[in-house]
Order: sequence, then structure tokens, then C-alpha cells
Amino acid sequence: MPDLAAFFDELADAAASAIMPHFRAGLTVENKLSAGFDPVTAADREGESAIRRIIHSRFPGHGILGEEHGDHQLDADNVWVLDPIDGTRAFIAGLPTWGTLIGLCQGGSPSHGMMVQPYVGERFYGDGKSAFLATRSGKSSISTRACARLEDALMCTTDPYLFTPEERPVYERIERSARNTRYGTDCYGYAMLAAGHVDLVIESGLNAYDIVALIPIVEGAGGAVTTWTGGSAKDGGRIVASGDKRLHEAVLAQLSQV
Repeated sequence: MPDLAAFFDELADAAASAIMPHFRAGLTVENKLSAGFDPVTAADREGESAIRRIIHSRFPGHGILGEEHGDHQLDADNVWVLDPIDGTRAFIAGLPTWGTLIGLCQGGSPSHGMMVQPYVGERFYGDGKSAFLATRSGKSSISTRACARLEDALMCTTDPYLFTPEERPVYERIERSARNTRYGTDCYGYAMLAAGHVDLVIESGLNAYDIVALIPIVEGAGGAVTTWTGGSAKDGGRIVASGDKRLHEAVLAQLSQV
């Protein structure tokens, strides 16, 4: 394997070159669902294709799990997990709260991840042991902040209406206890948690490609990412991320009741 950070940057450059011509450009939006709304655009498809071409060329023995173009060799030791635009709803609205998620699982566990926001020029990268933010001004290490009490926490979620009727009461109880809550954050909520600006992210209904890239970033910054019952988050589902592990345990005590 090469210098992984440099290879992630190469993948990020390719994705940005494919995606950015479509941002705020009046692109056509398709709906994946017959009931409900799950948007997809040419930017999603072209962004993932650009990443896959480089991986196939450089590492033909690696597997790929992607949102837009299916699965390839998932029994490989190294599997890339891709979401070219996490937050397509924000993307089609012209809001810069979407990101490209590039994750790598080695031996079945998330080992490296990058969240790329090319419009604002930010790249969050982590390997589970450390985490960094690269901007147009340079690169610096990032870490989560201390926040042991839910009453002091700034919390994020993408949309409170995505929780099921069974899940919503416990989520709403936690939200009422938190100091402040922001919506519509998609992958950016996790990035801000890793950078020490947010304390808690609670979501449900996630797929593996929504979270694998973010796990090494949050954990590398000193935070925790698990399911609501404290298990591995690598397969998605009900997910909670915390910057302070004391807060994580306190919130798990409530979420695990669902």
C-alpha cells in the first residue's frame, strides 16, 4: 500500500473534478424511490465512477462498496466504502453541507477515512489513531472537546423526522436535555464533532457508506462512534457519535432502551 493519506487526496481530487461542475448548476434530479424521496444526480454517479476507476487501476484486488454503482469483491481484505455525495438533498439545494465520503476497511474494520467538502476546500482525514483537517491554508491536527454532561452538549442530526415512531420518543427526550441542536448536517455533523465544535450526533437508518469513512476520523480525534446499543457502527443502522466518552456512555444508557 502507498502513502494512504496521499492516495486519499488523489481520490478526493478526482471526485471533486467530477462533482463540482454540477454544484449550483441546475442539474437534473432523479428519485430512486417509488414512494418517498431519495434523490440522485449525475454528480453522484460521476463522482463515484471517478473514484472507482482509480482504485480499480491501482488496486485491482481491492473490494468496493459504493452507493451508486454497487458492490465488488466484498470478501477482499481491503474494501473501499464510497458515498460520492453524502447529503444529496443539501447538494441539490445549493447548500455546502454535503461531502464526499471515502472509507477503507481492512480485515473487516474501518481503518482510514476522509470527508471532502470541495466547495469550501476542507478535507477531514483520520486513521483511528489521529485525525487532521486540511484547508487551503494548510493542515492541522484535530481533536474532540470535553463535554461530560448532556445538558452542556451541542447536538446534531440530519432530520428528526427520519426517526421511526419507536425511536422518536427517546431521541426527543435527549434533544430536550441537550443545550442546543442543529439539523441538516449530514456528514458535516461528524466532522464538526471531530474538530471539537459539536459534542453529539444521533442518527438512524444509515447505510455502511454513510458512516464507515467517518468512524476513523471521529475515533482518531478522540471520540466514539457506535450503534445505539454500543456495538460496531460499520454496518450503519442506528448511530450515535460523541466527542467525550463519558457523554457517550450517558447517552447510550437512554438509547439502548429502544
